[in-house]
Amino acid sequence: MDLETSPLIVELQRWFDTDAGQYVRAWETDRVNALVTDVFGFRAVQYGLPQFDYLAQNRISFKVYAGPQIPESSSSWNAAVICEPEQLPFDSDSLDLLILPYTLSTARDQHMVLREAQRVLVPEGRVVIIGFNPWSLWGLRNRIPGLPSWYPSAEQGELSPARLKDWLRLLSFEIDRGHFGCYAPAVQSTKWLERLKFLEPAGDRWWPIFGAVYIVSAVKRVAGMRLITPAWRRKSRLRHARAAAVARSNRQSIDG
Repeated sequence: MDLETSPLIVELQRWFDTDAGQYVRAWETDRVNALVTDVFGFRAVQYGLPQFDYLAQNRISFKVYAGPQIPESSSSWNAAVICEPEQLPFDSDSLDLLILPYTLSTARDQHMVLREAQRVLVPEGRVVIIGFNPWSLWGLRNRIPGLPSWYPSAEQGELSPARLKDWLRLLSFEIDRGHFGCYAPAVQSTKWLERLKFLEPAGDRWWPIFGAVYIVSAVKRVAGMRLITPAWRRKSRLRHARAAAVARSNRQSIDG
């Protein structure tokens, strides 16, 4: 049984059927794929937007979709769970990868969503967050009184990239990669969006922080934790150390 889906979530899902939504989707797909392709582990979770599979290019074998409703298609997911983003039904330190596509745009408590991400990820686990940028032309249009919202937004407003990074650092995340994109003005026409494609490289070079959409990748760090290398690597290093010791001993014998 599905949870009661908020009108904001329904609006967001429908928004991606618009020309502007498809423009955003085309921009983010390759970048998200590049971020998640080489993330390894045992469990990966995507929360929300069931019409898109953000884990399709990831190599983790066990993938879960989580959200307020069961997706119509299974895509690459092994299972689906119904839950709120502020209360994820996963054990602490149990996930290797968590993708939150526009989850903060519809969440009741954005900070609690990030706290849950920190709780469920294993040390060195990765969270990938996609959101609308309130500093962009789109974000500015959303805040003009009297105009309808250009894209769906939570009551508390969009979380700016700067504040998001501050919150992540407070939760012991280290931001390792990120992207801004979608620099076109708020036009709802594929023809004009195509004509304005030249703004993408120009925006990346001259005003990168004003892209309409951002993607942030962050890794959960744990103080005092030491990664244990595979046994074959440890054995290889031990052999090299022994060989070096023998070589030093031989040189000393020759010199003596």
